[in-house]
Amino acid sequence: MPSREKDSYNIRSVENALHLLEVLAEEGNRCSLAQLSQRLDMTKASLFRLMATFENHGYVERGLVSGEYQLGLAAFEVSQKLLSKMTLLRKARPAMAQLVRQCDETVYLVVQRNQEALFLEMLDNDQKVKVVPLTSQRFPLDKCAAGRIFLTFDEANAPLLENQPQLAEKIDRCRKQRYCIDHNGVGEGSTCMAVPLFKSGGTLTGSLALISPSFRTDEERINKELLPALQATGEMISAQLGHNAFAPRSTP
Repeated sequence: MPSREKDSYNIRSVENALHLLEVLAEEGNRCSLAQLSQRLDMTKASLFRLMATFENHGYVERGLVSGEYQLGLAAFEVSQKLLSKMTLLRKARPAMAQLVRQCDETVYLVVQRNQEALFLEMLDNDQKVKVVPLTSQRFPLDKCAAGRIFLTFDEANAPLLENQPQLAEKIDRCRKQRYCIDHNGVGEGSTCMAVPLFKSGGTLTGSLALISPSFRTDEERINKELLPALQATGEMISAQLGHNAFAPRSTP
């Protein structure tokens, strides 16, 4: 059989269904058929058929009064089964919990999805003032510290740095420091600091981010308390994933 591009095997109806689930997940709140039709550039008739199928299988729920749609429990169950199987998440969560107890700030596990940083898991703190939760949010790799970790320590992202001298300078600094930090990158008044997570063989597998309102993160606290604790936790998780800190590591 002649070789074919991966895209040639795509099934349009399945693509539409997947895009629909992604939009519902991004919106978070309930959406009307009209809103979804405009967002996905699909007819209401086509959307209604997809919704009816998803609703029958529990992946979508519809409000009895409003008639608006949201993700159903079946979608949640599938996502929880997937997350429970992720070695990275399973290994990282206990250490993340310890870091939250130590610093009383919010900690995130971040992975790369295409050219974006996906905030996959959050362990929250007990502070009264917090940064808005970012779970499931995505940011361009170059716009936040957690994303720049992937530009710094994954050579597959090297082409993204071409013809961007200012970004390359930031990445070079992150590489030398072994961490990245930004202010306002994930929201106004926020400070985000992130370190890499490596698995066996020195391959980057994610980033560990600590995020706090900027008024709680002066330079002294960052350097004396937060960064040392974050770096130690990142090294602990990497070791649990099989990374040897003394082995040679490939970087861009």
